[in-house]
Amino acid sequence: MHDKKLADECNYSLPDDSILAQDTGFQGFELENVAIVQPLKKPRNGELSDDEMALNTIVSRLRIRVEHAIGGVKRYRIVKDKIRNWRHGFRDAVIETCCGLHDFRLQFRPWHYELPDELLI
Repeated sequence: MHDKKLADECNYSLPDDSILAQDTGFQGFELENVAIVQPLKKPRNGELSDDEMALNTIVSRLRIRVEHAIGGVKRYRIVKDKIRNWRHGFRDAVIETCCGLHDFRLQFRPWHYELPDELLI
């Protein structure tokens, strides 16, 4: 199923004045009272302006951290393999455990990501 269609069917809700960072797979997805941060697509038969490309660079700096986190959680095979246990809540417990393990692993790294100045609000 396409990302946007799945998001529309899930009826997401976020607190008012939240900021939602999403990729172009969610083009057109909106939530009330939520700011959307998303890279801009190049117009058909056109080019992005320098300001638009700079904005895409800022969004990319934020998104790479998210992509690295997803990749770190997928390090645990149970997240990316098919789970055949149908017990209620088991899949949620698996993803929560793997996210916790990934966070624990990050606490012992010698480096930390710095948040770019453009993203400080």
